[in-house]
Amino acid sequence: MNGEIPEALPSVITDAMVAEASNRPQSNDRKARIGFIGIGWWATSNHIPVLKLRSDIELVCACGLDETVNKKVQNDFGFDETTTDYEELLEHQLDGVVIASPHPWHGPHAIAALNAGCHVYVEKPFATKVEDAREIVRIANDYGMQLVVSHGWHYRPLTKKAKALMKEGLVGEVEHVVCHMASPGGKGLFSGESFEYTGSYMPIEVKTYSDPITSEGGYGQGQLSHALGLLIWLTGLDPKAVFAKMSQVGSQVDMYDAITATFKNGAIATISGAAALPDAARYQMDMRIFGSEGMLNFDIDRERVDLYRHDGEHRLLDVGKDEGAYLCDGPLHNFVELILGLDDTNLSPGYCGLRAVELLDAAYRSSRSGLEEKC
Repeated sequence: MNGEIPEALPSVITDAMVAEASNRPQSNDRKARIGFIGIGWWATSNHIPVLKLRSDIELVCACGLDETVNKKVQNDFGFDETTTDYEELLEHQLDGVVIASPHPWHGPHAIAALNAGCHVYVEKPFATKVEDAREIVRIANDYGMQLVVSHGWHYRPLTKKAKALMKEGLVGEVEHVVCHMASPGGKGLFSGESFEYTGSYMPIEVKTYSDPITSEGGYGQGQLSHALGLLIWLTGLDPKAVFAKMSQVGSQVDMYDAITATFKNGAIATISGAAALPDAARYQMDMRIFGSEGMLNFDIDRERVDLYRHDGEHRLLDVGKDEGAYLCDGPLHNFVELILGLDDTNLSPGYCGLRAVELLDAAYRSSRSGLEEKC
C-alpha cells in the first residue's frame, strides 16, 4: 500500500481492507484520473478512502451541490478541484468517473460520463429507470468502456466459492431460486427516522432514501438491488416477468418486498426483502439455487456454501469467519485495475445491474397495478 487516508478522518476502512489494498496490483508508470459525481456519506466514508489506499490514482475533481461540503472534501482528501456542475467535471479529461449521486441521477450521470469518454463506476441501484439502464449498457458496449457496478458482495470469498461451483455447471440448468435479504438499521433509514453507520465521514441524509421523490423506491432500490445483482451474477438468468407485493408499514417507501419472478429459460424465483431487521443482527442474504443436477445453498449470515447433487457428489465447502461480511473495496480496486490494464475480469459487470433494474422496475409496476408485469 503506497496511498494513504488522511489521518483523523472517519471512514469504514478496516484492517482487512488495508491488507487487501497492499496485495492488489498497482501501476508504477501511470495514474488513473478519477472524478466523483456525488460526494455524500457513502462516497466519502468508503469509496474515496478506498481509492486513497492506492498510489496509482489521481483524484482530479469532485462534484457536489453544497460548495461548503465540496471545499471540505477537497481539503480533506486532496482533490485537485471541485464543482457543482457535473458537466464541468466531465471536461477534465478523466479516465474514470464514480457515480454516487442520489438514486434517480445514477442513470443520467452514467450516460453523460460514458458519452464523455469515461469509464464508469455506478453505485447501486444501477439506475431507477429501465430505459436508462439499457442505454448505459449499450453505450459502454458500443464504446468499449469499462462499466463496474458497486456490488461489493460479488468480491467476497464466500461469493467467489459459490460462483466457482455455478461456473462448473454442478447445479445444471437453473430451474428455481429462493432469495432473501434483510438489513440491520433499515427501519430507521427507510422510514426517515434516523440512521447511523460506524465510520461515517458525514451525517447521513436519510431523506435521500426515505423520500419517494429523491429515492424513487425504498428497500427495493436501496438494498434489495444488492441481492438481485448477486442472483443474476450467480445464475446468469434473464428476467421475463414479475408479480410483486410491497408494504410500506408507516413509511412513504417500500419496507418489505415480496416478488415472484419468471425468467426466459423457464426458471421461477421467489425474492424477499425486509428493511426492519434489528440493528444487532447481521445482514441476512441467502440464496437457494435449484437446478437439473442439484442445488446450491449460499448463505451469507450463516456463512455456508453447500452443494447437493442428485448423483451424490456433494460438496460442503470450508468457509472462514467473516468470508461473507459486507465490504465494498473490491469493486473500486477492480475498476481502477480495469482502467489501467492490470486486470481484464469484471466481477460486477453492467449486465448484473441492468437485469436487477429490469426486475425492480417490473416489481414496482406490479405492486401498483396488482398485475404481473413484463420485464
